[in-house]
Amino acid sequence: MSIEAWAPLAGKSAIVTGGSSGIGAAIARLFAAAGARGAVLDIAPAQGSPEGWRAVAADVRDDASLTAAFETVRVELDRIDVLVAAAGIVPAWSGLATLDLVEWDEVLQVNARGVASTLLQALPLVGEGASLVVIASLNAWRGDPNLIAYTASKHAVLGLVRSVALDLGSRGIRVNAIAPGPVATDAMVGRMRRREAPPGLPVDEALAAAARQTALGRIATVDEVAGAALFLASDLSSGVTGQLLHVDAGIR
Repeated sequence: MSIEAWAPLAGKSAIVTGGSSGIGAAIARLFAAAGARGAVLDIAPAQGSPEGWRAVAADVRDDASLTAAFETVRVELDRIDVLVAAAGIVPAWSGLATLDLVEWDEVLQVNARGVASTLLQALPLVGEGASLVVIASLNAWRGDPNLIAYTASKHAVLGLVRSVALDLGSRGIRVNAIAPGPVATDAMVGRMRRREAPPGLPVDEALAAAARQTALGRIATVDEVAGAALFLASDLSSGVTGQLLHVDAGIR
């Protein structure tokens, strides 16, 4: 049965932040195919939003921008049944000795405070039985010597998800996170290309090395991450909250 025929999100309203590219865009496409109406919120309005979905400019670093975006959503959709917070940034590699604290502040502002602000702004539109999904990372549960600020931000996100799940559970609102491993988005491939200079690896070799670290012998795809988001958004996961769902092809 096709996802369109099954339509697990039929009649639901969905919001995806960071939905104009990469994982966020794949989630928005799948949600639309699953029957949801909705909006993509991104710092640059999406050019390729799913048919029937609204593209709304929003910067998760700017409270006023988010307030205006969610007011637009309120007028368009009345309520939020599913929210996916996928907006985030990955900085350049850095160990402690080269850690840039200005960059640290920016990464935490987008990846941690930005998620908290998104959930806070969405809350008045979120009804009983809604599902909130945050795109975290495998770096939400393990360290990385080259991504100190990013890893700290994603650990913060996991704590936020677990705490908000406890806070909103009495209203039947579920809050979960997804932990993708490496995914060959344009953004990740671009970062790999910038790291090709010694001591880095060429992109093909870097992707192959990442694949060798997984049980499946390959890296996960954006569509597989989107499928996990659909599971958490739908009634199939009605008893799941406060969890971190790994989508990493079995990182070892």
